[in-house]
Amino acid sequence: MTSLIVDASVAVKWFFEEPGGKDALELRDDDVEFASPDLVIAEIGHAAWKKWRRKEISAEVAMFAVRRAPLLFSSLVSILDLTGEASALSINLAHPIYDCFYLALAQRENAPLATADEAMIAAARKAKVKVRRI
Repeated sequence: MTSLIVDASVAVKWFFEEPGGKDALELRDDDVEFASPDLVIAEIGHAAWKKWRRKEISAEVAMFAVRRAPLLFSSLVSILDLTGEASALSINLAHPIYDCFYLALAQRENAPLATADEAMIAAARKAKVKVRRI
């Protein structure tokens, strides 16, 4: 089974209606294992909180997303294990370290990155990480 590194821009679409949501959900039909830095859970939680604050979703839906998210990943890698690579990428690419945790994991696993973020796509190309655009 192949691995796919999934960033928050895709994982959030698994829970909430957003542009590209259908494509993000179709990823879950593929025969792949999803991996991500554990930061993805905080990012999903932040997106859920923002949607709750704007009254787009209920508190129950927001909490469900955060509780359910870890179950969708075969592997959640501690950002502590990626800090060296991510900080080097951040400096070398002049790109926020949050995204560089995903890039570092993709490099480490030699796996493509699924993202819907154009800035992330550009950074991934500079880092020579294969990208699956959602």
